[in-house]
Amino acid sequence: MLDKVFKAYDVRATVPDPLNESIARRIGYGAGRLLLEEAEAAGRTGEADRRIVVGRDMRPHSPSLVEALKAGLREAGADVVDVGLVDTPFIYFAVNHLDAAGGIQTTASHNPIQYNGFKISRHEAKPVGMGSGLDRIQEYARAHDSEGELVGREEDLNLWTAYKAHVHQFLHPDLLSGAKTIKVVVDASNGMAGTCMPPLFDDVPGLDITRINYENDKGVFVHEPNPLVEANLQQVRDAVVELKADVGICFDGDADRCMVVDEAGTPVGCDLLTAWLAKRFLAEEAGASIVFDLRSSHSVSELIKEHGGVPHRSRVGHVFMKGKARETNAVFGGELSGHFYFRDNYFADSGVMAFAAVVSSLIESGQSMSDEIKPARRYVQSGEINFETEDKQAAMDALVAAYPDAKTDRLDGVTVDLGDWWCNVRPSNTEPLLRLNLEGPDEKTVEARVAEVAPMLGERVEE
Repeated sequence: MLDKVFKAYDVRATVPDPLNESIARRIGYGAGRLLLEEAEAAGRTGEADRRIVVGRDMRPHSPSLVEALKAGLREAGADVVDVGLVDTPFIYFAVNHLDAAGGIQTTASHNPIQYNGFKISRHEAKPVGMGSGLDRIQEYARAHDSEGELVGREEDLNLWTAYKAHVHQFLHPDLLSGAKTIKVVVDASNGMAGTCMPPLFDDVPGLDITRINYENDKGVFVHEPNPLVEANLQQVRDAVVELKADVGICFDGDADRCMVVDEAGTPVGCDLLTAWLAKRFLAEEAGASIVFDLRSSHSVSELIKEHGGVPHRSRVGHVFMKGKARETNAVFGGELSGHFYFRDNYFADSGVMAFAAVVSSLIESGQSMSDEIKPARRYVQSGEINFETEDKQAAMDALVAAYPDAKTDRLDGVTVDLGDWWCNVRPSNTEPLLRLNLEGPDEKTVEARVAEVAPMLGERVEE
């Protein structure tokens, strides 16, 4: 049962089967072993190097799971610092603020309410995934089938004042002073944004925020806490139009991702948002690197270059995005899934910092969101289309063979670029699925090329 809860990037499963308190304790032990061994191997032997930060989201089973997790960590000899009910990026901040050995957030992000899990970070909030430590945690947890002595200590710590100061570095001074005001609708998706947004932003004079779905103590979601599903944006879209707001933001369950809608209620693709926000960071640091995931529109790399930056494509997923950001010392990065990464946030992602960057960039521009994003809308995108196929590799090889004159690469799945149109096809880690993203100059071309490529990829999965 333990093996069923480990995924590519984190621990996630339904509660209580297969994830329960017994499994959580064993995972805590495994994580404690890994993080303490890494600290010792790096010569970090101070008191802080035995500390592991833990937090939890608002799910009804999170309190009992985090208690079991803490017991396992202490069994491994770690000193636990419990920061309480927090958004996931709070953990990244706390690990760095305390110079701790690592951190763990109890959350299932955007999954339905019956799910829960653990997002594990090492020193400096670097991610832990399969092939980068999570497999070792799994091995330690598998071998730890009996409870032991609670060797490590435990303390509760309130870091909200320090966290707020950290987040506010991304806010424009005119918002902090009230010299300018922006009207925003925020849909917290009954998730952790409902907890973190009020203490972080309620007293900012320049922010006029209308709240939607801030309640998160009832164990229910008014809509699925996944802002990438367009149906889940309907409330914020309607409210923006009705209230004549400047912009709308919808967060996911643990507030590490967000989506933006413009003043007309039109969703803004996160790749286009990356290109737009990059302009602000490049104005402050000419020639800086910007990271984006390889599914992004070609307009992203074009605009980064036009604004004097250096674009860097990355594999999809926060483990790879954070790695590429550190490797290139990127000042900023964005992923199609709504994760946005900041060098001044330890190269980690944050929904609330993305929120701060969006409202600040709008205040600086003095233009509408739709006008600001218009230069990035150069091409037409298919959106992600899933295909079911048993032999994923054969299908990708067939795609490459069908276009011998194309520029191709296999950074993540396979990318085929014909100049006037291009596509990327990636295999799912857990299902017999291929995921297609295709871009071209107009709707007609995109429709024709999708129809051309589709038979090579298997049976289309209708949403």
